[in-house]
Amino acid sequence: MRVFSRFVDLRGLRAEFPVLRNVAYLNAGTDGPLPARAVQASAEELEREAANGRTMAHFERRSELNDALRAAYARALGADASDVALTTCTSDGMAQVITGLTLEPGDEILTSDEEHPGLLGALGAARELHGVSIREVPLAQIAEAVVPSTALVACSHVGWVSGSLAPAELADVGPPVLLDGAQGVGAVPVDVRALGCDAYAGAGQKWLCGPDGLGNLYVSAELRARLGVSRRGYANLEDPNAGIDASLHDDARRFDTMSLSAESVACGLAAIELLESVGWDVVHDASSALAARLAEQLAARGREVAPRGRTTLVSFASDDPEVERALLAERGVAVRNIPGRPWLRASVGAWNDENDLERLLGSLSA
Repeated sequence: MRVFSRFVDLRGLRAEFPVLRNVAYLNAGTDGPLPARAVQASAEELEREAANGRTMAHFERRSELNDALRAAYARALGADASDVALTTCTSDGMAQVITGLTLEPGDEILTSDEEHPGLLGALGAARELHGVSIREVPLAQIAEAVVPSTALVACSHVGWVSGSLAPAELADVGPPVLLDGAQGVGAVPVDVRALGCDAYAGAGQKWLCGPDGLGNLYVSAELRARLGVSRRGYANLEDPNAGIDASLHDDARRFDTMSLSAESVACGLAAIELLESVGWDVVHDASSALAARLAEQLAARGREVAPRGRTTLVSFASDDPEVERALLAERGVAVRNIPGRPWLRASVGAWNDENDLERLLGSLSA
């Protein structure tokens, strides 16, 4: 399995993304830009399948790719590969953790008031199916809001609305902590042990620049022992041929999704290896510094900027976010609007540069 050596600098990284030739792409918080080499890796897998068929060698290849992607995700999370599962998206991983806990009426799940539908959906299911209560508080106050009935704290590592960071004090609370890392892994430094979380669910298609349909889930050994796994099949059983008595893998592979295609995994692996070749420290420093610069420039132009941490997201006021987003798209600038809020959001990656910021600023209405 190939691993790229560290040879790509930031200018070379930018050249890897075809979309940046035509668009100021500031939308990685939704979907990251696809590198050309990732598309090529995916095409090579499909060509191999077309030429050779999908026999035992094909499934061995899929297993090899899965192992390599799991290891790469683990490096990005600061975790051991044995503690990382392959999922289809952030929401998939969070739902597995929440449904795996034995929750009942009287239990509380504590969350913040700026969570993504990907987490809110799983929380709504827990309330409807198990009778638990859900309490929302501001993200900055979530650690101090834990009470004896709190059975789980579930919130964003990096808030998708504003780019605010979860408080470091969450590492010291008593109940398990599940972090939504959709805007975290790949965007900001992540060390799951330093964060003190029990589970961390990340996206493969956002800041790791992979295809849609990939995600990652870190679960500590302590929490794994508590979680039930209702979804079982060939992918997460240690010996699938043992029939109805087949047991789950002992490690985080027990939470693996049932099937990932070789072409998707190869695409995601090539993308994350590209970012690794630049160096995660370089990627994180460049993207957060550029995002901070954009926030300053927007404020200087009279646009209110939402409170934020040292992250890659910059949300700013707009009189009509949907109309302005569409107008920016016509001018070759990709951002998103935040539903229900008077904000546009720019997602700034290490692949962006000052020209992208200038194009955004020059395209904004007065």
